[in-house]
Amino acid sequence: MDLENIKDKIVIVRGQQTILDSDVAMLYGVETKRVNEAVKNNPDKFPEGYIIYLSNDEADSLRSKFSTLKNPGRGGHSKYSPKAFTEKALYMIATILKSPKATETTISIIETFAKVRELSRNISELHQQEDNNTRQSMLQKSGEIIADIISSDFETTDTETTVELNLAILSVKHTIKRKPKK
Repeated sequence: MDLENIKDKIVIVRGQQTILDSDVAMLYGVETKRVNEAVKNNPDKFPEGYIIYLSNDEADSLRSKFSTLKNPGRGGHSKYSPKAFTEKALYMIATILKSPKATETTISIIETFAKVRELSRNISELHQQEDNNTRQSMLQKSGEIIADIISSDFETTDTETTVELNLAILSVKHTIKRKPKK
């Protein structure tokens, strides 16, 4: 499973990283109605906070941002508001669906969520760091995380960091060189 494909499916809903039910279905290779049936038939596996039931306004807002929410079938949109699956809900849905792709896909999704969280933490700490060596190390780590999210089929072969100081303006550039894994 391509991390880039998963990264593009992650949307922030009410401050949480989620994947919409239609995207969960696509990633697991099943119909959206199968995902929603699994949730309906197993309410005990999805306690409060696992799934975010979108309001009509939230659903409309997402539809205006992502054309993927449009139902290619009969009407233009699903008659139900989409559900947003948190990371915890994804663990559960994988155990219920038992699709051949479920385990591999769930591992990829979890890895992507973890990398995005790690990148967010790293960037937040980077702004607070005053030590240049530590900042450089954190910048390198951020670049590697971004490179992993974009394509995990490559390995880092070399990195290069340049620091420029122009009239009290600090500019940092970090380049990561990668090649396909063997």
